[in-house]
This record gives sequence, structure tokens and C-alpha cells, in this order.
Amino acid sequence: MNKTIRIGTRNSELALWQAHLVQKKLESNGFLTKIVEISSKGDEVLDIPLHKIGVTGLFTRTLDIALLNKEIDIAVHSLKDVPTVLPNTIIQAAVLERANFHDVLIYKGNIGFLKINDAIIATGSLRRKAQWLHKYPTHTITGLRGNVNTRLKKLKDSQWNAAIFAKAGLERINILPENHLVLDWMIPAPAQGTIMITTLETNEDSVKACAALNHKETEICVDAERQFMRTLEGGCTAPIGAIARLKNNNIEFKGMLSSIDGKIQLEVSKIVPLEKATNIGKIAAKEILANGGDKLMEEIKKVI
Repeated sequence: MNKTIRIGTRNSELALWQAHLVQKKLESNGFLTKIVEISSKGDEVLDIPLHKIGVTGLFTRTLDIALLNKEIDIAVHSLKDVPTVLPNTIIQAAVLERANFHDVLIYKGNIGFLKINDAIIATGSLRRKAQWLHKYPTHTITGLRGNVNTRLKKLKDSQWNAAIFAKAGLERINILPENHLVLDWMIPAPAQGTIMITTLETNEDSVKACAALNHKETEICVDAERQFMRTLEGGCTAPIGAIARLKNNNIEFKGMLSSIDGKIQLEVSKIVPLEKATNIGKIAAKEILANGGDKLMEEIKKVI
């Protein structure tokens, strides 16, 4: 293939880091590449909470349009931002090996504020808000939007005690502060820590080039997580968490659906042999729905 592969990406530092990683992998396999930066509405509108903007795929739609218009050959995404149903003719071409999936608390001063009633924690994620309030019901959650650099600066310039981030993003661009606490009790967003590549199903050259980058174990796990979210009918902003891991030829799955205020939190855990795990995400989601999740989703949709 002598044609240059045009790699579409958002223009934040983290998004560019991810695109350059894909570029490096493709070029190491002998392909010519070019980075094409594209701004998204999600990066431009920072004064409105994500769940109130009213669209799914906020960070991916512009790249989808560029693919459909054949302005780019592939698009690089943080998979947790991608809707569970892709536009017609656009396919998942590869997922890279997953990085750390945990959330982290970036804090100022010492960690003693966790024991006080009036601590202020910043996050723009309903999932993080709900789980935090479930564990710390007297704390106040304040909204926080922007790329990781912007959010760190907002935390530094504020009176907040701390803010919640994805550990992978901070590690990738080497800005994880020393004052951080890994929230190993918090269930991450489905596919958190995973880079996804999309392309047009008719672009055979790009499909073939990207297939060599696919990490099968990661693909199996994130597919289960996204299946869980899709079955719950939750968009990227709903308080839904899921994590799947392969261990000893089994899939260990844990999923969560919470009310936005954190007062109700429904969880499900499964351990299934890999060969029987095709529908593990769907099965886990149906169990959540049968145990009160259907009514909870109705209440959530009234708010978001």
C-alpha cells in the first residue's frame, strides 16, 4: 500500500498523543501516514455539562463526518467516548492494548478532607459523581469540563479539595501529579483506558492496515463492557460503569448502574469461562434491569 493513511484526531494534547501512537505503530509496519487535526464540539463547549448538551458521540461526531466525507482514512478515539452503535458504514477497525483503567483523585494539600463533611470534589462525569456520593454522601460535587490540562489548571486555581480523572490519560502525557489517590473501588467507564480506531468498511486498505494493530484480549473485554452499556440503553453520560478482565481463561465482569445522586447503586458480578462469555455484558445488564434497573433508567432519562 503506497497511499498515505490520513489519521483523523481531535486536537487536544491527549488526543494527539493517541493519534501519534497509532501513527508510530502503522509506520513501523511500513505504512505512510499523515495526522489530520479536527476540532470537536465537545472540546469547544466547556460551560455546559455533558449530559445537558443533548447529543451522544459529542467527541466523535466530527471525526465520523470526516470519515464519511473521505477527508480522513481512519479516526482515533478514546473508546469510552464512542457511542455503542456506530454510524452506518463506519466500523471498529482495531482497539489497542488497554492502559490503566482506574480513576484517580487528584488532591491539594493532604488527604484528610476525605473525613470531613463539606469537601468539594470536581468532576464532569455523572458516573464518577454518583459513585463518589454513594461513598461520601455529605460531600459536594461541582462540575468540571475541558481537556486534562485545562481541568488540572481549574483545580489548581479553585477552592476545591480535589478532582477525579482517568489515570491513563494523565500517564500518557506524563502529567500525573504526585498528589493522587487511585480509586480502586470506583468502577470505570466501559472501555476506559482503551484507544479505538475506526474506518469505513469499504476502505479495504485501512481495514487491513489496522487489523494488525488490534489487541484481541482488550477487544474481548471492552466489547463485553460496551454490550452492558448498550443493553442498559445508557449514553456516554449515564451513571454506568463496567470492567471486564481475562483471568485463567475466564472473564471476570463487574457492572454498575447508579442513580445520579448516588443513593441507589445496583451492581452485578460474573465469572464465566471465555468460551461461554459471548453475551456476558448483555446477561449482566438484564440482571441489573430485572433488579430495579429498568425503573432507575427511566428516572435517569428524565434528568439527562
